[in-house]
Amino acid sequence: MRVLHVAYQQLRRFGNTRVSWAQKLTFGLIKNDHYVLNFSDRDIASYEAPFGIRELGHAKANKRLLETVDAMQPDLIIAGHCDIITNDTLLEIKRRYPAIVIAHCNLDPLFMPDNVEKIKQRAKVVDASFVSTGRRELVQFEGSNARIYHFPNPVEPSIETSDCSEKSAHELDIDLIFCSNSNERSKRLELVKYLKGALEGDLNFKTFGSFGEPPIWGRDYDQALLRSKMALNLNRQEGDYWYSSERMMQLTGNGILTFTDAANKFDELFPDETLVYFNNKEHLRDLILEFHNDDEKRMTWAKNARTFVHQEMNTTLFSQYIVEASMKIPFSHDYVWARDINLDGSIK
Repeated sequence: MRVLHVAYQQLRRFGNTRVSWAQKLTFGLIKNDHYVLNFSDRDIASYEAPFGIRELGHAKANKRLLETVDAMQPDLIIAGHCDIITNDTLLEIKRRYPAIVIAHCNLDPLFMPDNVEKIKQRAKVVDASFVSTGRRELVQFEGSNARIYHFPNPVEPSIETSDCSEKSAHELDIDLIFCSNSNERSKRLELVKYLKGALEGDLNFKTFGSFGEPPIWGRDYDQALLRSKMALNLNRQEGDYWYSSERMMQLTGNGILTFTDAANKFDELFPDETLVYFNNKEHLRDLILEFHNDDEKRMTWAKNARTFVHQEMNTTLFSQYIVEASMKIPFSHDYVWARDINLDGSIK
C-alpha cells in the first residue's frame, strides 16, 4: 500500500531529539511492507518561507502537500500533528482523489482544551481519527465524519534497545529517574520535590530538566536510560483512561521499572506484575523504597513489562492497526488496546 505520512519529522533538530512517535510509525509501516513517503509540514514551511520564518511558509507548505499527493497518489494519508495543514487542503485532496482514505492521529492529552478542539475539527474532514486516550473517553468525538479509535504509544525495537531488567543494582548508577521539559498545566513537580526530600540519602534520584538539572536530549537521553533502574511516569495531569505520554513506552521498552498513577487504569490493560501503580505520594515513596531494596523483584517486574510491550505494543502492530482500521480491513491481530473496539470504531 502507498502511504503518505504527514507529520513533524524534527528534521531541523539534526538528531538532537528524544523519541519521535512519527518516526516510529514510519518504521512500523515499512516493516509491514508499505511504501511510505514522509511530509514534514513544519520543516517544509520553514524551508519555503522567506528568511526561514515558518509562519510565512504555511500557504506554501499546503501547496507542496497537494503537489506531493498529485505526484504520489497514495492509497492512505496519515495526518499526525500537522497543524499547518488546513482542513481545506485535506478536503481538496478528497475532491481530487475521492478514493484516498485520510486518517488523523493525535497523541496529545485531552486535558489540553485546544487539543480537544483540534481533534473535533479534524474529525469533520477525515475518515478515521486515532487518539491515545482510552476509547470510552472518546465519545465526545462521535457523530462527526470520522470513525473514532483509541491507540497507544508504541515501542520500537530498534529504538528501545536496552534491557535494564537484566542488570543488577550495582550495574546501574541511577536508582530513579524523571525527565521533563514542560510543566504547563501541571503540578507534577510538587510530587517530584516531595520525593527528592523523602528519598534523600536513600538512593540516587536524577531529575533532568528540573531542580537545576538541565534537560537531556538525543544520545544523552539514551545513555541516561541505560543507567537507570527505576523511573517515574508522570503526566502533566493524571486520570485520563489509558492515557500516558510517550515516556511510558520509552521506559518500559528499555526494561526500566516504571511507576505510574493508578488513576489512569493501566491495570486494565497491562498484565499483573508489570507497571507499579501508586495512589498518593506516600504510597509512591514506599513502593520506590520497596523495589529499591528488593532488586530481584525490580528486575522481574521490569522484565515482565518489557516483554509485554515489545510483544503486544510494538510499531509493527501499531502501524498495521492504523492501516486496517483506516481502510476497514478486518483486524489481523487481537490488539490488546482495541478489544473493546469494533472495526467501525464503535465500542463493543
